[in-house]
Amino acid sequence: MAEGSTVSAAPTLSLQDRVAIVTGASRGIGRSIALHLASLGARLVINYTSNSSQADLVSSEINKSAASETSPRAITVKANISDPEQVKSLFDAAESAFNSSVHIMVNSAGILDSKYPTIFNTSLEDFDNILTVNTRGAFLCCKEAANRIKQGGGGRIICLTTSLVAALKPGYGAYTASKAAVEAMVKILAKELKGTRITANCVAPGPIATDMFFAGKSDEVIQKVINESPLDRLGKPEDIASVVGFLAGDAGEWINGQIVRVNGGYV
Repeated sequence: MAEGSTVSAAPTLSLQDRVAIVTGASRGIGRSIALHLASLGARLVINYTSNSSQADLVSSEINKSAASETSPRAITVKANISDPEQVKSLFDAAESAFNSSVHIMVNSAGILDSKYPTIFNTSLEDFDNILTVNTRGAFLCCKEAANRIKQGGGGRIICLTTSLVAALKPGYGAYTASKAAVEAMVKILAKELKGTRITANCVAPGPIATDMFFAGKSDEVIQKVINESPLDRLGKPEDIASVVGFLAGDAGEWINGQIVRVNGGYV
């Protein structure tokens, strides 16, 4: 070590009192992400589209763990992320509830076609629905976050995509295309945010044991997926949440413009 140099303290994973929005947070991966960020000290906006009771359970669990505090650590906000005004309302609600700018945006909301059709059997209506939520929704969340996260003070934009972008499995044409577009967009966004100290990354899960994964799959298909994994199991939502938590904190600052494939070696 050079004379006069100092050793700086290692960055922690703490997100104490940072404000985070997690879309699609009422269940599955989004729920696990919200709970994990809260465990690191963040204040949460739990976004949902239709399942208010599940969203309320998530916020109640977070607030129960901080019962001694006078103000809530989590609120729920209904919003369709494909609507720009409703995406704006997520940030408005966060700023109003927590008297702070948003620090972290995690876009976890997404849909797929559980019929798993080939491209030539995919209806235009299903294709449009998937791209409206997955691609347009991610675009609107990224756009609002880039404008509303306190620039100069640093922040995080994290979009959930899929390892199918690398695997290119049949039956997921529209879904994979919708997420591939998000990955390209986020890589460009990271460069466009130069000078703001806001990072933008994608987390791309492999097969995760959620309702969305199980929908429309037979036991044989599920077992085949498990057998294809080097770790002989499906992923758990917590496997994804821990990676998102790392990227959201100070320790993840040097990771920017990246696609982090979290799949146990499946792809």
